[in-house]
Amino acid sequence: MEGEKGNDLSKDTVSDKRQDSKPVILIAIPAGRRNGTRSCEGLIILHVILSSSLFCFVFLELERILAKFGQDAQKIEHSVLIGCSDQHEAWFALDLALGNSHSSGSLQKSEMESELQGAFIDLRKALFQLNEKDASLISTAQALLRWHDCHQFCGKSGQPTQKNVAGSKRVCASSKMIYYPQMSPVVITLVSDGTRCLLARQSSFPKGMYSALSGFCDVGETVEESVRREVAEEVGLELDSLQYSASQHWSFPNSSLMIACHAAVRPGQTEIQVNLQELETAEWFSLEEVAAALKKKGPPASQQDGAIPFWLPPKMAIAHHLIQEWVQKQSSSSNLA
Repeated sequence: MEGEKGNDLSKDTVSDKRQDSKPVILIAIPAGRRNGTRSCEGLIILHVILSSSLFCFVFLELERILAKFGQDAQKIEHSVLIGCSDQHEAWFALDLALGNSHSSGSLQKSEMESELQGAFIDLRKALFQLNEKDASLISTAQALLRWHDCHQFCGKSGQPTQKNVAGSKRVCASSKMIYYPQMSPVVITLVSDGTRCLLARQSSFPKGMYSALSGFCDVGETVEESVRREVAEEVGLELDSLQYSASQHWSFPNSSLMIACHAAVRPGQTEIQVNLQELETAEWFSLEEVAAALKKKGPPASQQDGAIPFWLPPKMAIAHHLIQEWVQKQSSSSNLA
Protein backbone atom coordinates (compact mmCIF):
# COMPACT_ATOMS: atom_id res chain seq x y z
CA MET A 1 0.00 0.00 0.00
CA GLU A 2 1.41 3.35 -0.94
CA GLY A 3 1.62 6.10 1.63
CA GLU A 4 3.91 7.92 4.00
CA LYS A 5 6.82 5.86 5.26
CA GLY A 6 8.66 6.01 8.53
CA ASN A 7 6.14 7.89 10.66
CA ASP A 8 3.69 5.13 11.46
CA LEU A 9 5.92 3.28 13.91
CA SER A 10 7.21 6.25 15.85
CA LYS A 11 4.31 6.65 18.24
CA ASP A 12 4.26 5.14 21.72
CA THR A 13 1.78 3.75 24.21
CA VAL A 14 2.32 3.88 27.95
CA SER A 15 2.12 0.52 29.69
CA ASP A 16 1.68 0.04 33.44
CA LYS A 17 4.76 -1.74 34.80
CA ARG A 18 3.40 -2.15 38.32
CA GLN A 19 1.13 -5.07 37.48
CA ASP A 20 2.29 -8.66 37.08
CA SER A 21 -0.51 -9.40 34.63
CA LYS A 22 -0.72 -8.47 30.97
CA PRO A 23 0.25 -4.79 30.44
CA VAL A 24 -2.64 -2.37 30.10
CA ILE A 25 -2.82 1.16 28.76
CA LEU A 26 -4.08 2.73 31.98
CA ILE A 27 -1.79 5.52 32.98
CA ALA A 28 0.10 4.65 36.15
CA ILE A 29 -0.70 7.60 38.37
CA PRO A 30 -0.36 7.17 42.15
CA ALA A 31 -1.98 4.10 43.70
CA GLY A 32 -5.68 4.47 44.28
CA ARG A 33 -5.97 7.29 41.76
CA ARG A 34 -5.83 5.45 38.46
CA ASN A 35 -9.53 5.67 37.57
CA GLY A 36 -9.83 8.48 35.11
CA THR A 37 -6.89 8.44 32.74
CA ARG A 38 -5.34 6.37 29.99
CA SER A 39 -2.26 7.18 28.01
CA CYS A 40 -0.99 6.36 24.55
CA GLU A 41 1.79 7.52 22.25
CA GLY A 42 2.44 10.74 24.14
CA LEU A 43 -1.22 11.53 24.65
CA ILE A 44 -3.46 11.19 27.67
CA ILE A 45 -7.02 9.97 27.33
CA LEU A 46 -9.25 11.40 30.03
CA HIS A 47 -12.28 9.50 31.28
CA VAL A 48 -14.72 12.12 32.51
CA ILE A 49 -17.79 10.75 34.27
CA LEU A 50 -20.55 13.25 33.70
CA SER A 51 -22.28 14.68 36.80
CA SER A 52 -19.58 13.20 39.03
CA SER A 53 -16.88 14.60 41.32
CA LEU A 54 -14.38 12.53 39.31
CA PHE A 55 -14.65 15.15 36.57
CA CYS A 56 -12.95 17.69 38.83
CA PHE A 57 -10.42 15.19 40.14
CA VAL A 58 -9.19 14.13 36.70
CA PHE A 59 -8.50 17.67 35.59
CA LEU A 60 -6.95 18.64 38.90
CA GLU A 61 -4.67 15.60 38.68
CA LEU A 62 -3.68 16.44 35.12
CA GLU A 63 -3.11 20.07 36.06
CA ARG A 64 -0.81 18.86 38.86
CA ILE A 65 1.22 16.73 36.44
CA LEU A 66 1.50 19.53 33.88
CA ALA A 67 2.46 22.08 36.55
CA LYS A 68 5.18 19.78 37.85
CA PHE A 69 6.80 19.87 34.42
CA GLY A 70 6.35 23.62 33.98
CA GLN A 71 3.40 23.35 31.60
CA ASP A 72 0.42 25.68 31.42
CA ALA A 73 -2.92 24.17 32.48
CA GLN A 74 -4.42 25.75 29.35
CA LYS A 75 -2.81 22.85 27.49
CA ILE A 76 -5.89 20.86 28.54
CA GLU A 77 -7.96 23.01 26.18
CA HIS A 78 -6.23 21.25 23.28
CA SER A 79 -7.89 17.94 24.24
CA VAL A 80 -10.43 16.40 21.87
CA LEU A 81 -13.56 14.36 22.49
CA ILE A 82 -13.14 10.82 21.14
CA GLY A 83 -16.20 9.02 22.47
CA CYS A 84 -18.58 8.28 25.30
CA SER A 85 -19.20 5.02 27.16
CA ASP A 86 -22.47 3.33 28.09
CA GLN A 87 -21.82 4.53 31.64
CA HIS A 88 -21.88 8.18 30.47
CA GLU A 89 -18.11 8.59 30.57
CA ALA A 90 -16.87 11.20 28.13
CA TRP A 91 -13.47 10.31 26.67
CA PHE A 92 -11.02 13.07 25.75
CA ALA A 93 -7.52 12.78 24.35
CA LEU A 94 -4.64 15.20 24.92
CA ASP A 95 -1.30 15.23 23.10
CA LEU A 96 1.58 15.72 25.52
CA ALA A 97 4.11 16.28 22.70
CA LEU A 98 6.60 14.02 24.46
CA GLY A 99 10.17 14.71 23.36
CA ASN A 100 9.00 16.75 20.37
CA SER A 101 11.82 19.20 19.63
CA HIS A 102 9.48 21.18 17.35
CA SER A 103 7.01 21.85 20.15
CA SER A 104 7.66 24.65 22.62
CA GLY A 105 5.62 22.84 25.25
CA SER A 106 7.13 19.41 24.86
CA LEU A 107 7.76 17.06 27.77
CA GLN A 108 10.59 14.60 28.12
CA LYS A 109 9.48 11.00 27.74
CA SER A 110 11.80 9.66 30.44
CA GLU A 111 10.61 12.23 32.97
CA MET A 112 6.97 11.45 32.24
CA GLU A 113 7.62 7.71 32.52
CA SER A 114 9.16 8.27 35.93
CA GLU A 115 6.25 10.41 37.09
CA LEU A 116 3.64 7.92 35.86
CA GLN A 117 5.62 4.81 36.82
CA GLY A 118 5.01 3.44 33.33
CA ALA A 119 6.98 2.66 30.17
CA PHE A 120 6.26 3.73 26.60
CA ILE A 121 6.10 1.05 23.92
CA ASP A 122 5.48 1.12 20.17
CA LEU A 123 1.82 1.68 19.30
CA ARG A 124 1.63 -1.16 16.77
CA LYS A 125 3.16 -3.55 19.31
CA ALA A 126 0.57 -2.38 21.82
CA LEU A 127 -2.21 -3.44 19.45
CA PHE A 128 -1.33 -7.05 20.23
CA GLN A 129 -2.10 -6.36 23.89
CA LEU A 130 -5.31 -4.34 23.59
CA ASN A 131 -8.90 -5.44 23.29
CA GLU A 132 -10.97 -4.20 20.36
CA LYS A 133 -12.58 -1.33 22.29
CA ASP A 134 -9.30 0.05 23.62
CA ALA A 135 -7.58 -0.34 20.25
CA SER A 136 -10.38 1.63 18.57
CA LEU A 137 -10.18 4.34 21.23
CA ILE A 138 -6.43 4.75 20.85
CA SER A 139 -6.65 4.72 17.06
CA THR A 140 -9.30 7.44 17.08
CA ALA A 141 -7.30 9.58 19.49
CA GLN A 142 -4.11 9.34 17.46
CA ALA A 143 -5.84 10.09 14.16
CA LEU A 144 -7.84 13.05 15.45
CA LEU A 145 -4.92 14.68 17.27
CA ARG A 146 -2.69 14.20 14.23
CA TRP A 147 -5.34 15.85 12.04
CA HIS A 148 -5.51 18.88 14.34
CA ASP A 149 -1.74 19.16 14.36
CA CYS A 150 -1.68 19.24 10.53
CA HIS A 151 -4.56 21.71 10.07
CA GLN A 152 -3.62 24.65 12.24
CA PHE A 153 -3.73 27.08 9.32
CA CYS A 154 -6.37 27.82 6.70
CA GLY A 155 -5.53 26.64 3.19
CA LYS A 156 -7.37 29.62 1.69
CA SER A 157 -6.31 32.59 3.86
CA GLY A 158 -3.19 31.23 5.51
CA GLN A 159 -4.53 32.43 8.87
CA PRO A 160 -4.63 30.26 12.03
CA THR A 161 -7.66 28.03 12.51
CA GLN A 162 -9.38 27.40 15.83
CA LYS A 163 -10.83 24.10 17.03
CA ASN A 164 -14.23 23.89 18.66
CA VAL A 165 -14.53 22.54 22.21
CA ALA A 166 -15.07 18.92 21.17
CA GLY A 167 -12.38 19.02 18.50
CA SER A 168 -14.79 17.89 15.78
CA LYS A 169 -13.86 20.76 13.45
CA ARG A 170 -11.56 23.77 12.94
CA VAL A 171 -12.75 27.20 11.79
CA CYS A 172 -10.94 30.07 10.09
CA ALA A 173 -12.33 33.40 11.32
CA SER A 174 -10.84 35.19 8.30
CA SER A 175 -12.17 33.09 5.41
CA LYS A 176 -15.10 31.51 7.34
CA MET A 177 -13.90 28.14 6.10
CA ILE A 178 -14.84 25.14 8.25
CA TYR A 179 -12.54 22.09 8.22
CA TYR A 180 -13.69 18.64 9.30
CA PRO A 181 -11.47 15.60 10.00
CA GLN A 182 -11.26 13.29 7.01
CA MET A 183 -10.19 9.74 6.25
CA SER A 184 -8.56 8.35 3.12
CA PRO A 185 -10.40 5.34 1.61
CA VAL A 186 -8.19 2.26 1.27
CA VAL A 187 -9.21 -1.08 -0.24
CA ILE A 188 -7.79 -4.22 1.34
CA THR A 189 -8.41 -7.44 -0.55
CA LEU A 190 -7.89 -11.13 0.17
CA VAL A 191 -7.50 -12.91 -3.15
CA SER A 192 -8.28 -16.62 -3.49
CA ASP A 193 -7.96 -19.19 -6.27
CA GLY A 194 -10.51 -21.49 -4.67
CA THR A 195 -8.20 -23.52 -2.42
CA ARG A 196 -5.44 -21.03 -1.55
CA CYS A 197 -5.28 -17.38 -0.56
CA LEU A 198 -2.75 -14.80 -1.66
CA LEU A 199 -0.79 -12.97 1.02
CA ALA A 200 1.98 -10.40 0.58
CA ARG A 201 4.42 -8.34 2.57
CA GLN A 202 6.06 -4.95 2.25
CA SER A 203 9.61 -4.27 3.33
CA SER A 204 8.21 -2.03 6.09
CA PHE A 205 6.30 -4.95 7.66
CA PRO A 206 7.65 -6.66 10.80
CA LYS A 207 9.80 -9.64 9.84
CA GLY A 208 7.77 -12.67 8.81
CA MET A 209 4.39 -10.93 8.72
CA TYR A 210 2.15 -11.33 5.66
CA SER A 211 -1.14 -9.59 5.00
CA ALA A 212 -3.81 -9.01 2.36
CA LEU A 213 -3.21 -6.68 -0.58
CA SER A 214 -4.13 -3.05 0.00
CA GLY A 215 -3.97 0.36 -1.63
CA PHE A 216 -5.48 3.83 -1.63
CA CYS A 217 -8.52 4.55 -3.79
CA ASP A 218 -7.84 7.02 -6.60
CA VAL A 219 -10.05 10.05 -7.22
CA GLY A 220 -13.03 9.09 -9.37
CA GLU A 221 -12.75 5.34 -8.71
CA THR A 222 -15.41 3.06 -7.28
CA VAL A 223 -14.41 0.51 -4.64
CA GLU A 224 -14.66 -2.25 -7.24
CA GLU A 225 -12.41 -0.41 -9.67
CA SER A 226 -9.85 0.25 -6.94
CA VAL A 227 -9.75 -3.42 -5.93
CA ARG A 228 -9.23 -4.64 -9.49
CA ARG A 229 -6.56 -2.00 -10.20
CA GLU A 230 -4.60 -2.63 -6.99
CA VAL A 231 -4.55 -6.41 -7.48
CA ALA A 232 -3.47 -6.02 -11.11
CA GLU A 233 -0.78 -3.47 -10.21
CA GLU A 234 0.71 -5.36 -7.27
CA VAL A 235 0.58 -9.01 -8.37
CA GLY A 236 -0.50 -8.96 -12.03
CA LEU A 237 -3.74 -10.91 -11.52
CA GLU A 238 -7.16 -10.30 -13.07
CA LEU A 239 -10.17 -10.84 -10.84
CA ASP A 240 -13.20 -12.89 -11.73
CA SER A 241 -15.39 -11.70 -8.85
CA LEU A 242 -15.25 -9.73 -5.63
CA GLN A 243 -17.41 -9.31 -2.54
CA TYR A 244 -17.51 -6.65 0.18
CA SER A 245 -16.80 -7.90 3.70
CA ALA A 246 -16.42 -5.09 6.26
CA SER A 247 -14.78 -1.74 7.01
CA GLN A 248 -12.55 -0.31 9.73
CA HIS A 249 -10.89 2.92 10.70
CA TRP A 250 -7.09 2.53 10.74
CA SER A 251 -4.84 5.31 11.96
CA PHE A 252 -1.80 4.30 9.85
CA PRO A 253 -0.30 6.03 8.00
CA ASN A 254 -2.72 8.95 8.23
CA SER A 255 -6.26 7.99 9.24
CA SER A 256 -7.59 5.57 6.62
CA LEU A 257 -10.98 3.95 6.12
CA MET A 258 -10.14 0.33 5.32
CA ILE A 259 -12.68 -1.26 2.97
CA ALA A 260 -12.25 -5.02 3.09
CA CYS A 261 -13.18 -7.34 0.23
CA HIS A 262 -12.82 -10.96 -0.80
CA ALA A 263 -11.88 -11.60 -4.42
CA ALA A 264 -11.45 -14.61 -6.68
CA VAL A 265 -9.08 -14.86 -9.65
CA ARG A 266 -10.11 -16.19 -13.01
CA PRO A 267 -9.76 -19.97 -13.35
CA GLY A 268 -6.28 -21.03 -14.41
CA GLN A 269 -4.83 -17.54 -13.98
CA THR A 270 -2.80 -17.82 -10.78
CA GLU A 271 0.71 -16.87 -11.87
CA ILE A 272 1.95 -14.03 -9.67
CA GLN A 273 3.98 -11.14 -11.07
CA VAL A 274 5.14 -9.22 -8.00
CA ASN A 275 5.56 -5.46 -8.38
CA LEU A 276 8.78 -5.02 -6.40
CA GLN A 277 8.22 -1.27 -6.18
CA GLU A 278 5.11 -2.01 -4.10
CA LEU A 279 5.83 -5.34 -2.43
CA GLU A 280 8.75 -7.33 -1.10
CA THR A 281 7.08 -10.64 -1.97
CA ALA A 282 3.70 -12.33 -2.47
CA GLU A 283 2.78 -16.01 -2.19
CA TRP A 284 -0.12 -18.44 -2.32
CA PHE A 285 -0.81 -20.12 1.04
CA SER A 286 -2.82 -23.28 1.71
CA LEU A 287 -5.71 -23.54 4.16
CA GLU A 288 -3.56 -25.55 6.56
CA GLU A 289 -0.75 -22.97 6.55
CA VAL A 290 -3.11 -20.05 7.14
CA ALA A 291 -5.14 -21.85 9.82
CA ALA A 292 -1.92 -22.66 11.71
CA ALA A 293 -0.76 -19.03 11.48
CA LEU A 294 -4.06 -17.78 12.90
CA LYS A 295 -3.42 -19.76 16.08
CA LYS A 296 -0.19 -17.89 16.80
CA LYS A 297 -0.36 -15.06 19.33
CA GLY A 298 1.81 -12.15 18.28
CA PRO A 299 5.13 -12.21 16.44
CA PRO A 300 6.82 -15.63 16.76
CA ALA A 301 10.38 -16.09 17.99
CA SER A 302 13.16 -16.67 15.49
CA GLN A 303 14.02 -20.28 14.68
CA GLN A 304 17.48 -21.76 15.30
CA ASP A 305 18.52 -20.99 11.74
CA GLY A 306 17.46 -17.36 12.21
CA ALA A 307 14.37 -17.65 10.00
CA ILE A 308 11.15 -15.93 11.12
CA PRO A 309 8.03 -18.14 10.87
CA PHE A 310 5.12 -16.87 8.78
CA TRP A 311 2.57 -14.95 10.87
CA LEU A 312 -0.44 -12.69 10.41
CA PRO A 313 -1.66 -9.22 11.52
CA PRO A 314 -3.20 -8.85 15.01
CA LYS A 315 -6.85 -9.64 15.68
CA MET A 316 -7.98 -6.01 15.70
CA ALA A 317 -6.67 -5.47 12.15
CA ILE A 318 -9.28 -5.94 9.45
CA ALA A 319 -6.78 -8.06 7.48
CA HIS A 320 -7.01 -10.63 10.28
CA HIS A 321 -10.80 -10.53 9.99
CA LEU A 322 -10.63 -11.17 6.23
CA ILE A 323 -8.23 -14.08 6.63
CA GLN A 324 -10.29 -15.61 9.41
CA GLU A 325 -13.44 -15.37 7.28
CA TRP A 326 -11.68 -17.15 4.41
CA VAL A 327 -10.46 -19.97 6.69
CA GLN A 328 -13.93 -20.46 8.15
CA LYS A 329 -15.50 -20.59 4.68
CA GLN A 330 -12.86 -23.01 3.37
CA SER A 331 -13.18 -25.23 6.44
CA SER A 332 -16.97 -25.34 6.07
CA SER A 333 -16.65 -26.30 2.40
CA SER A 334 -14.16 -29.05 3.27
CA ASN A 335 -16.48 -30.48 5.93
CA LEU A 336 -19.41 -30.52 3.53
CA ALA A 337 -17.30 -32.29 0.92
